[in-house]
Amino acid sequence: MYKFTMKYDFLRTAKMARALLCFILIALTPGLLLAQEPVAIHVDANSKLGPFKPISSYFGYDEPNYTYTKNGRKLIGELAAMSSVPVYIRTHFLLATGDGTPGLKWGSTNAYTEDASGKPVYDWKIVDQIFDTYLQAKAKPFVEIGFMPQALSSNPEPYRPTWIPGAANKDYSIGWSYPPKDYDKWGELVYQWVRHSVEKYGKQQVESWYWEVWNEPDISYWHGTPEEYDKLYDYTAAAVKRALASARVGGPASTSPSGPKAAAFLQQFLEHCDHGKNFATGGTGAPLDFITYHAKGRPALVDGRVRMGLAKNTQDVDKGYEIVAGFPKFRSLPIVLSESDPEGCAACSARVYPQNAYRNGPLYPTYTAVMLKNILELAERRGTNIEGMLSWAFEFEDQPYFDGFRTLATNGVDKPVLNFFRMAGLMHGDRVKVESSGRVPLDEVLKEGVRDNPDVDGLAVRSEHEISVMVWNYHDDDVPGPEANIELNINGVPDAARHVLLRHYRIDQTHSNAYTLWKSMGSPQNPTQEQYAALEAAGQLQELDSPRWIEIKGGNIGLNFKLPRHAVSLVQLSW
Repeated sequence: MYKFTMKYDFLRTAKMARALLCFILIALTPGLLLAQEPVAIHVDANSKLGPFKPISSYFGYDEPNYTYTKNGRKLIGELAAMSSVPVYIRTHFLLATGDGTPGLKWGSTNAYTEDASGKPVYDWKIVDQIFDTYLQAKAKPFVEIGFMPQALSSNPEPYRPTWIPGAANKDYSIGWSYPPKDYDKWGELVYQWVRHSVEKYGKQQVESWYWEVWNEPDISYWHGTPEEYDKLYDYTAAAVKRALASARVGGPASTSPSGPKAAAFLQQFLEHCDHGKNFATGGTGAPLDFITYHAKGRPALVDGRVRMGLAKNTQDVDKGYEIVAGFPKFRSLPIVLSESDPEGCAACSARVYPQNAYRNGPLYPTYTAVMLKNILELAERRGTNIEGMLSWAFEFEDQPYFDGFRTLATNGVDKPVLNFFRMAGLMHGDRVKVESSGRVPLDEVLKEGVRDNPDVDGLAVRSEHEISVMVWNYHDDDVPGPEANIELNINGVPDAARHVLLRHYRIDQTHSNAYTLWKSMGSPQNPTQEQYAALEAAGQLQELDSPRWIEIKGGNIGLNFKLPRHAVSLVQLSW
């Protein structure tokens, strides 16, 4: 009896221990078991939400002189080719003084100097070389009007900065970031630039560009007051319109408006454009054809792993919309998030800044897919007019392969994030209704990000002969997680379409991912010709399976597939 009781107590204790362990596992990883359940995603292709705007066809970078390098030209050609609409490209330092030698977070064109008597000397050679590269690839300039030429700076010495990764870089924003010592000369410089562009490229071409005044004038990129920025804006806008009345001019390209200081700057700028005294004309208000501000996430290291800051990025977008919506005169103006990224420093490689380790793999494109939908839905909620989501990512010349910069390509090899933009470029038509049992509600994302269950959701569009559904499995934490079992149901295929062609594109650890292949090669910094060709091929958008024809019954189709954590699929039906 005693032995039996002891054995029974032991078994009971073991069962309780196992039950307790299961309870702890569930408590610590709330989404672990739930994620094993199928995620039902329903697409109603008959329920249109409005045109699908190609807001992801905007890109930018600090270093203008990388534009016309070998790999810069290659990447710009790829960006332009992947979109059915013009791709817009923005860069800093287009008016900075120097010899055109590139550097991290630096560039120059020497567009403006003065002779010994103080007379302006204009030289558009390097600026033209940058714009020619865009236009030859059939992309367009998103012209950031800045920074201050040395001869015009109110504090010209020192002028050229040195930016050192990992250092404090307190002397980065120096002579090029100051207001002009002569606003009339500054206005004339802008006038001559726009006039030259019209003469070289034609009125119709230049009308299609954006002319944005400065960059992030609420922080160290502008060593002046908000009122002095408003003055700069007035002189700049007047000069642009004097050269070409139909040109589009806007701003203020201020930083994340979820912060009080940045929000106040955007608010005061819009108030100035609405009813303030114009410094250049003496009239009331200022021309404003589009509005720009920036939205950034904030990744961090938590227990040795990267945790993304999706909530911060989403809050920036939403607060900016809220501010714009408060001005009836401007509510319908196009908004371009002229930088929208997971964090704020493209030149901060993950080798030096480990919180940026998300950049080489599939987490980056998956994050961007979630933000695309957030940006569109928040604009609908606020009643604002989103036009562009500009990714501040390009490429860096003469840097190690996959060094963890925020880039689209490394030494001419495309990174997984570029394939998100290829996917988005394949989506045309009207947005249609998507419901997912695995979606994290937008209000929860705004408050906390995706910290509990993963966000398994989608975005769908339809055109006359095609339905495209982008599906993702995202979590803020860069740790392995269970794959999602997707049950995708699409209805609304026309009755006449008895058979449709199914194509399934995928970004994950083993598809559309040159980084994984590079690591499997031993991470070579001098790949052989054969290795490089294989990396180029792996960097392209790949299909999960071969295309196949499927039969449609009653306008409905059901598909089942597995989607790993931090992966994106694009399912396309065409007929």
